[in-house]
Amino acid sequence: MEISSIIGAIVIGLIIGVLGRLVVPGRQRIGVLWTILVGIVAALIGSGIAAAVGVADTKGVDWIEWLIQIGLAALGVAALDRARSHR
Repeated sequence: MEISSIIGAIVIGLIIGVLGRLVVPGRQRIGVLWTILVGIVAALIGSGIAAAVGVADTKGVDWIEWLIQIGLAALGVAALDRARSHR
């Protein structure tokens, strides 16, 4: 894995994580690093799901893939927030 791939994953994870965090209503009690990690995982899993469904490579912007990734990030942020609030 090249350094540009790692930086790209962090940037995409940050964007996906923040967008997923914005979708979840209320205040979340997780930090920025957790948001980035959730975003990276959501981006990777979302890309896999989009490829399996056949919507990963479309003409123009892959809106469906982005929606899948953001939805997964929102679920991840909500689940992590709920897990941390029960401590």
